[in-house]
Amino acid sequence: MEHVHLKTGWKMFLTLLAGLFFALDVSAQKITVQGTVKDQAGEPVTGANVIVKGETHGTMTDIDGHFRIDAPGNGILTFSFIGYTTKDVPIENRTQINVILEENVFSLGEVVAIGYGTVKKSDATGAVTTIKPDEVNKGLATSAQDLLVGATPGVVVTLNGGKPEGGGDIRIRGGSSLNATNDPLIVIDGVPVDNSGITGMSNALSMIPPDNIESFTILKDASATAIYGSRASNGVIIITTKKGTSGRPQINFNANVSVNTPRKKVGVYDASEFRGIVAERYGMGSQAYALLGNYNTNWQDEILRTTVSSDYNLSVGGQYKILPYRVSVTYTNQNGILKTSSMNRTTASITLTPKFFNNTLSVTANVKGMYIRNQFADENAIGVAPSFDPTQPVKVPEQEIGNGYFMWLRPNGSVIDIAPLNPASLLDERSMVAKVYRSVGNLQLDYVMPFLPELRANLNLGYDVSKSNQPNKMYPNSPITYKENKKLGLGQTEKLKQFKRNELLDFYLNYKNSFDQIRSDLDVMAGYSWQRFYKDGSTNTTLMPDDEPWFYSSYADHLQLLSFFGRINYTFKNTYLLTFTLRGDATSRFSKDHRWGTFPSVALGWKIINEPFMQRATDVMNELKLRLGYGVTGQQDISNSYFPYLPLYSLGYPTAAYPFGDTYYNTLRADGFDPDIKWEETTTYNIGLDFGFLNNTINGSIDYYYRKTNDLISQIPVPAGSNLTNEIYTNIGSLRNEGIEFSINAKPIVTNNVQWDVGFNIAWNSNKITKLNRNNDPDYYIPVGGISGGTGNTVQAHKVGYPAFSYLLYEQVYDKDGKPIEGLYVDRNGDGIIDENDKRLYKSRDPKVIMSFTTKVNFYHFDFSLALRANLGNYVYDNVLSNNSSYSAIYNSAGYLNNLVKRGQKFQGPQYMSDYYLKNAGFLRCDHITLGYTWDNLLKNKMNLRLYGAVQNPFVITKYKGLDPEVFSGIDNNVYPRPTTYMLGVILTY
Repeated sequence: MEHVHLKTGWKMFLTLLAGLFFALDVSAQKITVQGTVKDQAGEPVTGANVIVKGETHGTMTDIDGHFRIDAPGNGILTFSFIGYTTKDVPIENRTQINVILEENVFSLGEVVAIGYGTVKKSDATGAVTTIKPDEVNKGLATSAQDLLVGATPGVVVTLNGGKPEGGGDIRIRGGSSLNATNDPLIVIDGVPVDNSGITGMSNALSMIPPDNIESFTILKDASATAIYGSRASNGVIIITTKKGTSGRPQINFNANVSVNTPRKKVGVYDASEFRGIVAERYGMGSQAYALLGNYNTNWQDEILRTTVSSDYNLSVGGQYKILPYRVSVTYTNQNGILKTSSMNRTTASITLTPKFFNNTLSVTANVKGMYIRNQFADENAIGVAPSFDPTQPVKVPEQEIGNGYFMWLRPNGSVIDIAPLNPASLLDERSMVAKVYRSVGNLQLDYVMPFLPELRANLNLGYDVSKSNQPNKMYPNSPITYKENKKLGLGQTEKLKQFKRNELLDFYLNYKNSFDQIRSDLDVMAGYSWQRFYKDGSTNTTLMPDDEPWFYSSYADHLQLLSFFGRINYTFKNTYLLTFTLRGDATSRFSKDHRWGTFPSVALGWKIINEPFMQRATDVMNELKLRLGYGVTGQQDISNSYFPYLPLYSLGYPTAAYPFGDTYYNTLRADGFDPDIKWEETTTYNIGLDFGFLNNTINGSIDYYYRKTNDLISQIPVPAGSNLTNEIYTNIGSLRNEGIEFSINAKPIVTNNVQWDVGFNIAWNSNKITKLNRNNDPDYYIPVGGISGGTGNTVQAHKVGYPAFSYLLYEQVYDKDGKPIEGLYVDRNGDGIIDENDKRLYKSRDPKVIMSFTTKVNFYHFDFSLALRANLGNYVYDNVLSNNSSYSAIYNSAGYLNNLVKRGQKFQGPQYMSDYYLKNAGFLRCDHITLGYTWDNLLKNKMNLRLYGAVQNPFVITKYKGLDPEVFSGIDNNVYPRPTTYMLGVILTY
């Protein structure tokens, strides 16, 4: 990798600026005409063509629909945009012309944000997808990432179970890293946000109400993402929120009420069945049988519930004098199906978009704020409930210890500390409530140079600030205090505080012009970016009831990124396209010798449809474009290490505390460091084809990509005594992702009263590690994927030649009836001994193929929609079954009992390392079914009202017998169940 120092970076920047000004065309016309182009709803039409009729001279509208063009005073301007009816407007010596384009039924989002600007989709050379969520999906979503589920090929969104706060893991074209983050960069209205979350709120997108989102733009390949260089290896998601428009104020009100209920529960033995098993295996006179109670408790019913949730959104947008504005307020109350879990969220946003100096200065001011109250439940209760003895009561009133909750006690009344805890007590006797405040905003100034209208300057100042306070309490005498506290039975308060601040400064110059003589269009941009991240936090633990100090720690970290970037878009004959991007990035995470990285990309496009030999096909075909792309992006985001190249020390709490008398003293331990750590680099090749037929009533694309990551930032073990630590972050190894994506959308029926939309996409991805250590040891692997059961057991591994997070287990041997033989595994190396060398790397947690199907029908005033999604080739280790399927687990001689899961083979002893527990988790899931009715002519056509009903997650078709086959980690254990949700909603527009 080339290293670009600060001096070199400035040279690169100045070279780009010189190239920009060299390309300037200062020819002037007699009249300068300017104005705005909007649709019938008053929304600006971005990227509309404005051409002087009879000439090739023209321009495009900017993101606010504004245009500026030199034209003869007696000429005619032609306004056109795909999806709208073309309109001719005589100039008549006017210098200000505002136009409203009428939308036709074949409107498809044609303008995409590409980072520091926009481009017509027909002119895009990279793998870029724009998603405009419709009103149906917005009403069903709690958080922004819900709208991305199944929306486009190559983007896998695995929601975080059914947690009230939402959240999930987003992967674009597979993961490119092993230890650095695999999350995409998220840009909200021009501000790259910190998506690592904050204490009390792991979902970074929860502050953006779905109703406020205008569009998502997903940049997939490096030719599209390289403009963001340093953090774009995993793709980029650009979120654009709604803005105010001119004209009378428009009021939108959305509300829904939902009922959430558990879709499925783990099948376990009831009290009478469990008594029979204990009697059969241990005898009615045994110590085990004597432990049985006289109750019939369904512990899953004790921790799960049916809840009612609601969501309300009110927005007002319009123009006050010269000030277009939009104000929005949202309140969400989400109650989880796991008792004591809930989320209350209030968000507010305001957007102002005025223009000054004869519309040459466009100002966009965005401020978004959020307050969220998250009440968390101890999710260990999910794993404990299926195995807890169903013959015992929830409470024993006469029992003083444990506040009356049933506990496993010895005959002398002391607590059995290795016994499982009462799952109901884990929820009732703990309080974990987080209060989080967050604000994201920016001020963007876009100035068109009056002496050169083709040149504009853009300054973007942004911020992202969050603050959280989370007191976690274990109430005095609660069961958990006898297991986790150093002083048994005493209550405990753990106060977690965190503050994060992200500051941004972006500046760029952009020159756009058409050169009629050489039939060329040029778009040149060069800029500078500075971003600083700061975070601090503390943990303060005291013991109840006297707030006795027990432990305190604090930290503060900062990270700084510095970048120079430039891009050239060149079009010849509106047929041949070229995009070149170059970005230089510096990060404070690495030493001065490795601080800078250079990330280039180049892409070519060929509009085959515009070739003369395609003329006969244009009656049927509207679009046919070939795209080729190559680019390099970087990665330096090690989420838990801001200074991996420096020798630092960390407090050893809670694992390294030494007692002296009754006092525990915490130690300092050396952190691993590598002074030569440098950028991880991902190189991507992409070839794609876009097509459209019958006035784009049928359109789609197909892409093939190949991504290879070199200099993987990996956490590896080091020899004893080296570096005073066990592991360090360093650059070692490589991996690759290869895949194919295909999407197609169609409108089979389009009439005045009936419209039918159908969409289907499919993607295949293959992930493989190609290098993992320096000496290329073929037997070397990194164990990952810890499970519940045993001590330090792992079931996954990283190894060369296999996908990341492949499963590493013994190959089970079966009898002639297909039943697993306990303790008998395949001797793969034939040495007559079953040991670690006989484990098999097999299958992966990640799906090989993902598919999505959506359909929507509008029939007069009715609408119906359906969304289906499928994953194929993904496997799950059933840790619920492996932990609760051995007869030896029923009775522990320490004096307690455990229930068993009904399904699956019962072994005498635990067989955690058997691949019997590795299950095919492919599935077909129905995400939602929706039916609605719209009144569109209320109050003299001033108000629209839509009522709808929906059911989310109504069914899942799968061979997997566990609660849910969709588990991101690939290990099914303590996963918050996804509920089935029944919803009624209303959408009002005035």
